[in-house]
Amino acid sequence: PFALMVHDLTQARVLCDIPAEAEALLTSPEAPIVLLRRRPGAPVAENVAPGNPNLGIMLPYTPLHHLLLRELDFPVVATSGNLSDEPICTDEQEAMQRLSHIADLFLVHDRPIARHADDSVAWVVLGEPRLLRRARGYAPLPVLLAQDVPTILAVGAHQKSTIALSVNRQVFISQHIGDLETPEALAAFERVIADFLRLYEVTPVAIAHDLHPDYLSTRWAQQSSAHLIPVQHHHAHLAACLAENGVSGPALGVTWDGTGYGLDGTVWGGEFLLGDAAAFTRVAHLRPFRLPGGDTAIHEPRRVALALLWELYGEAALERDDLAPVRSFRPAERQLLAQMLGRGVNSPVTTSAGRLFDGIAALIGLHQRVSFEGQAAMALEFAADPTVYKAYPMPLADALLDWQPLVEAALEDLRRGVSPGVIAARFHNALVEALLAVATMVGEKRVALTGGCFQNRLLTERAAQRLSRAGFDVLLHRQVPPNDGGISLGQVAVAAARLDDKLYMEGTHVPGCTGESGKH
Repeated sequence: PFALMVHDLTQARVLCDIPAEAEALLTSPEAPIVLLRRRPGAPVAENVAPGNPNLGIMLPYTPLHHLLLRELDFPVVATSGNLSDEPICTDEQEAMQRLSHIADLFLVHDRPIARHADDSVAWVVLGEPRLLRRARGYAPLPVLLAQDVPTILAVGAHQKSTIALSVNRQVFISQHIGDLETPEALAAFERVIADFLRLYEVTPVAIAHDLHPDYLSTRWAQQSSAHLIPVQHHHAHLAACLAENGVSGPALGVTWDGTGYGLDGTVWGGEFLLGDAAAFTRVAHLRPFRLPGGDTAIHEPRRVALALLWELYGEAALERDDLAPVRSFRPAERQLLAQMLGRGVNSPVTTSAGRLFDGIAALIGLHQRVSFEGQAAMALEFAADPTVYKAYPMPLADALLDWQPLVEAALEDLRRGVSPGVIAARFHNALVEALLAVATMVGEKRVALTGGCFQNRLLTERAAQRLSRAGFDVLLHRQVPPNDGGISLGQVAVAAARLDDKLYMEGTHVPGCTGESGKH
């Protein structure tokens, strides 16, 4: 989806509904892109935000923007000057070299750009402004911790990369760097680190990084001579939510996303972690399933759907030509995938809630392939009928949330001709009820909702409201995104807690020890 820049609020109101909280965001000095509900019949080309009921709206925030929009007097698509997975170009020579095949004209000037900064992205959830991307206007403003901590450099995750640097109580978080997929992105990542260390004139006593051994951020950290502190991905999500909410005590962290390296070497992503910045216990998670083709399954939700069907029906799943994802594969492809699933070859095990969204979206025919991250899950959210409150069954047994009855019920609805909107809503409601069931079982009154799945408004609002009505204290992100853009803050919090742990300093505490119910 593309963002739109409008001349003023009058133009914005032609396109979108703008509640008071969103108007305050749009007109604030930070001037982020704000996600707003599109008005029926809004005069916007469909391919600006295909299939999306929302539009990203921003107001001019530089003199040049004001001049252009005053002259044009109509909304324009405003997007960053970069290719996918690459950082923004910061000089005209670089722009002409990297973007000449997609841009017809370049408007240049003689003021050098010191460093790249994307537009921040915000939305209003449950009446409060919250960030989805923290960059221009917000970075590197610090998040304040409850107390002073050692100077720690945190190098974030792989996607939606940010870095963070703690100085006393302050944690300075960088602008959004992007996905570390290209040499250009890695170079930008290294420049941001160098800038931070120079600007704040400090030397870190430790570097915190993700557990994943193949992340470029992890490899960069391992090349350093500094003391290294590996931090499990979902623990960092929980710690980030606690830190920005000023909470030091324990909470149940519902950490749902697409991918995170687990302590057992599998792909986590549908986790319930009970703990704080110092330690956690994995108290529940989604029933595991396989991802045939590994990362390829992220781009092809149909593979996830087939994996779910394989868990239910074995090889008989290959004969379900009545289902869109199965039908989309040629016979030879089905046989290859059957071998992968049957033998566990190139089919890593996952508990990912994000992939479960993908699989259900493919099953009901929304997307078999995607062109950008989260596309299938977004389509499932947008398809959901907001008037439906019935939920599919998703029983909790032995700390495992079993999605099999949910998938079976969805397939039965599909067979009966129930609309995709009803199926999508019942799926979302099932997750909300399952979340409440785990929270009730655990008994911790403080519940943090974190991870990329909580960029889903329907899931976030219904889960928070359901938990609040049941007497739980719900923590949501505000200052940093729930996605991997907040990981670096969590890494600082975890590393600081470990440095404060004398057992850890003496070498008797082993971060990343395994065990389903033990502390980590």
